[in-house]
Amino acid sequence: MNITKDTAVTLNYKITDPVTGKPLDAGDVAYLHGGYENIFPKVEAALEGQATGFATSVELAVGDAFGERDESLVRAIPKSEFPAGVKVGGQLQGPGSDGHMMVFNVMKIKGPEVHLDGNHPLAGKALKFSAKVTEVRAATPEEIAHKHVHGGHGHHHH
Repeated sequence: MNITKDTAVTLNYKITDPVTGKPLDAGDVAYLHGGYENIFPKVEAALEGQATGFATSVELAVGDAFGERDESLVRAIPKSEFPAGVKVGGQLQGPGSDGHMMVFNVMKIKGPEVHLDGNHPLAGKALKFSAKVTEVRAATPEEIAHKHVHGGHGHHHH
């Protein structure tokens, strides 16, 4: 089966720094193909019409990846407002500037202050996205209605 609109595609992927080659992220992801914003549009374009076993690498400029860093998402809060046991590298949910809940990464704890960053850890970076297609199937009507893949979420059954 080939990758076309409304197919559920499972990828084994690796994200590296295009300059240093340093690995930044890797794993399996299942996404709904066809402009649902489940995956980077440039990656989707590279996979269009391909089948299981196809492998590709796509260089993503900052704007094609996680976008520029937004310094307004960096904030410091008093440690006293902070739940016990959260450490640097941990994550915390809180309202963003538009009031929607978002995830903040704990960057550092400095004296009475905790420094949070709501940017994606890879924001502001160009990325190289390498992927191999491990499964392609027709999406279910429910998946299409919900605009994302259900169930497997990239779990493979061998």
